[in-house]
Amino acid sequence: MKAQLALFAVLFSLPALAQAPVEWQDGLVNHLAGSWKLEGKVMGNNAHHDVQADWVLNRQFLRIQEKTAANAPATERRYDSIWYLGYDPISERYVLHLMDTFGARYSETLGYGTRDGNQIRFVFEYPDGPFHNTYRWNAEENTWQWLMEQKNKDGKWVPFANLKLTRAEIPQGR
Repeated sequence: MKAQLALFAVLFSLPALAQAPVEWQDGLVNHLAGSWKLEGKVMGNNAHHDVQADWVLNRQFLRIQEKTAANAPATERRYDSIWYLGYDPISERYVLHLMDTFGARYSETLGYGTRDGNQIRFVFEYPDGPFHNTYRWNAEENTWQWLMEQKNKDGKWVPFANLKLTRAEIPQGR
């Protein structure tokens, strides 16, 4: 029992020894916070998803929850995911962690991103080949484009998904 109490005391004192992280402020990523309607093509098929993005974990990550919209056609493949988007100031790069209905095989690989103007391009080095996910902000339209590409067996980059996010209408009284 004494050993358990000592371990408990050590584990809960470690955060006090470390410097508290500063809230992450990113003007570009902050545009992604909120409610969105996603539409476009995934592997040639129509996609209609609801997206909710909120700051979590002491504002260290933007949690992006994506799910097939309730009013999507019944023929549309159902999808559910949670993305965690963060930034590492030491390595000066963005980090994107995906967990989705495809399971743990694809969640073991982190995406690392760099910003170029109004876009962040993430590179995932999956076991079956590299994958790019580019988030592009269109300030004039207040929309996002998510462009996903993968290398095919011939080594050529091919589209995986081309999606557009528009602000979701919030019903009155909410």
